[in-house]
Amino acid sequence: MAKVTVPLASPPPVQILQKTVGEKNEEVCLAPKFEKTLQEQNGKVSSGEKNGHSSQVTKSYSIVHAIQGRVRLRVPRLRHDRDYTQRLQALLEDDPLITSIRIKPAAASLVVTYKSSAVADAKMQSRLNCLIVTAGDVEIVPRVAANQSLVVPTTDTENSWPGLQLSAVATVLAVLGGPFGLPIPPMMVAGTIVLATWPVFQRALAGIATQRKLNIDFLDFMAIAITTVQGQFLTPSLMLSLIEIGENIRDRTARSSQLQTLDLLNSLGQFVWVERDGEKQQIPIQDVRRGDTVIVYPGEQVPVDGSILRGKALLDEQKLTGESMPILKKQGQPVFASTLVREGRIYILTERVGNDTRAGQSIKLMQEAPVHDTRMENHATKIAERAVVPTLLLGGIVFAATRNPARVASVLTLDLCTGIRVSIPTTVLATLTYAARHGILIRSGRALEQLAEVDTIVFDKTGTLTKGEVAVIGVESLNPSVSSLRVLALAAAAEQRLTHPVAEAVIRHAEAEQVTIPNRSKWNYQLGLGVQAEIEGETVSVGSDRFLRQQGIDMEPLNGHHQWSASAIYVASNGQLQGKIRYSDILRQESREVITQLLTVEGVEVHMLTGDNRRTARAVAAELGIPPMHTHAEAFPEQKAAVVRELHEQGKTVAFVGDGINDSPALAYADVSVSFANGSEIARETADLVLMQNDLHGLLEAIAIARQAKQLIQQNTGIVVVPNLGALVIAVLFGLNPLGATVVNNGSTIVAGVNGLRPILKHSPQKTLPSAR
Repeated sequence: MAKVTVPLASPPPVQILQKTVGEKNEEVCLAPKFEKTLQEQNGKVSSGEKNGHSSQVTKSYSIVHAIQGRVRLRVPRLRHDRDYTQRLQALLEDDPLITSIRIKPAAASLVVTYKSSAVADAKMQSRLNCLIVTAGDVEIVPRVAANQSLVVPTTDTENSWPGLQLSAVATVLAVLGGPFGLPIPPMMVAGTIVLATWPVFQRALAGIATQRKLNIDFLDFMAIAITTVQGQFLTPSLMLSLIEIGENIRDRTARSSQLQTLDLLNSLGQFVWVERDGEKQQIPIQDVRRGDTVIVYPGEQVPVDGSILRGKALLDEQKLTGESMPILKKQGQPVFASTLVREGRIYILTERVGNDTRAGQSIKLMQEAPVHDTRMENHATKIAERAVVPTLLLGGIVFAATRNPARVASVLTLDLCTGIRVSIPTTVLATLTYAARHGILIRSGRALEQLAEVDTIVFDKTGTLTKGEVAVIGVESLNPSVSSLRVLALAAAAEQRLTHPVAEAVIRHAEAEQVTIPNRSKWNYQLGLGVQAEIEGETVSVGSDRFLRQQGIDMEPLNGHHQWSASAIYVASNGQLQGKIRYSDILRQESREVITQLLTVEGVEVHMLTGDNRRTARAVAAELGIPPMHTHAEAFPEQKAAVVRELHEQGKTVAFVGDGINDSPALAYADVSVSFANGSEIARETADLVLMQNDLHGLLEAIAIARQAKQLIQQNTGIVVVPNLGALVIAVLFGLNPLGATVVNNGSTIVAGVNGLRPILKHSPQKTLPSAR
């Protein structure tokens, strides 16, 4: 019997991923379309940790028989655990490589048929192992759709109580027993109303007990109680229906993605290679300890912070530091978790793991950022809350003067609150839906409100204002008898099939220029220096100034020659320097236009943050028109967060736009955080706003959408306030039937609610930003 141990600490959405380990492909198990629910306790996610180490789940099974495309397993737990059987069946049925399954619980037997043409038998058995172990987690629950939020258990009575359903039943019963005259027992209608009122009563009681004030819910409860006691069941049931609709819509605008786990280990893969006692072995990432020798191969992320014991590698640190160019690192130099090995193989002496790494500290800094209310706070709601006590006093005065409970009920019904509580969330939800349809994911009503008020925008440079990838920006011949296209052709021929970012940029540029690339025969690549190759009988060297000098190339033609500020590689053939190719991390096509519009049209203050050196940062800022005083270079994550905090303390409403792990603290501290769909997982989960088209024009459009929503909310507030105030004057001075008051109150609510749906009735987004001034 094979005993398998697989770590399940805080898994991301379950799917089967492939990762390269040396020259082998290893299966990383994460079952598709399922998510693990997260239990929140005291504001922190419980990940099953004990004594600082992640818990592990051990499951046993055995392979009874296996042929190509079919395998029979014995899984003892199937015999006695029906829930486990159902979870395993769901996981197996959801796997695209599995064609059929047969489970016999009594025999603890599982037979799986799979597409042998699509996956090797050994890999399929590893895949099945993953699914068998994953099904053991009792918190694995199916997702209804790919874009559904995490299913999170709740103990909140208000959320679990079927208030909306009960209010709908009460309204139907009231209509049938009232206007239709059917013999509906009054006690049945009243009882349903009482049950439906329970959430309102709880909120009113909580306001008194915790906030020491009479809130909107107290006012609603009083109006419902008085009209119910009077036997006017249609009035309270309609009120309840609209209140519950508003609450449900408002809750849907609350951000749920904060519940996502942001465990650094999840983004690094689940297994790593280590060298222990002179032998290489693969272990779960949670088992790596300080002092271990970790081996990292090309295409893998570094899983720990440490120093290189032996080997050398080209490391892409862009997501961590913002540096756009890969860095060659050798023995004795430090390396950091979450950076990517582009080329080479390194042995690392582990110094820090998990949340103790630099990337882990960035995540910790982000998690310590203040958590804002996810329900939309707005001036209109605050005014409505302030009107509660005056409305109660006015009702008391009317009762003292008239001794008529019906007139009191009318006054309390015309409270302005219901309309605002329905129309504003409806507008927010419609706006969020409209934005999502146009490639802009806004996670909450609060983010929408803050976006409408933004007056300062801070951009990360690399990957946000720039493309985050190397591009050739110029080719020059240094030999009068050789054209620049020939220089490019020789470089492309020598660099073909290399994975270095500059080599890839040279190939792309040659293809764009439609240059014919000659064939390459013998070649020798030296990591971090360059490549030498035989091309059409010529010995061609392409690489750094240092590399060509090592090859004995005379670099004298460079003396006195115009020097570019951009980085460059040099091309030589048959011992003679032929030319140079300059390259850089180029700006996004839309960056200048977007920054110009923000600065000139909107008057928004624009800042740029980057981990690059000051010279590079100022050059990019100058090209974009960003003032030097608003340019912040050599900024690590904590400095980026500090800049955002400082701007916020100056009274500014700050939006931060970034896409890397190093940006996550600043994203968390900003009033509105913006990232791209292709940004790092942590940046996407931290961001309030995600640009699904990976285009900065989406930011301009999002601001326009938010400001239009703000105008619509103000309009809806007027629709609610004006008729209700008019009816209130009539109710106080001349008297108004409670049903008439309900018609005015609910009618204005419905009109405002329908008006709030206007954003989703539009056919296309409005491209022009309304003026901020």
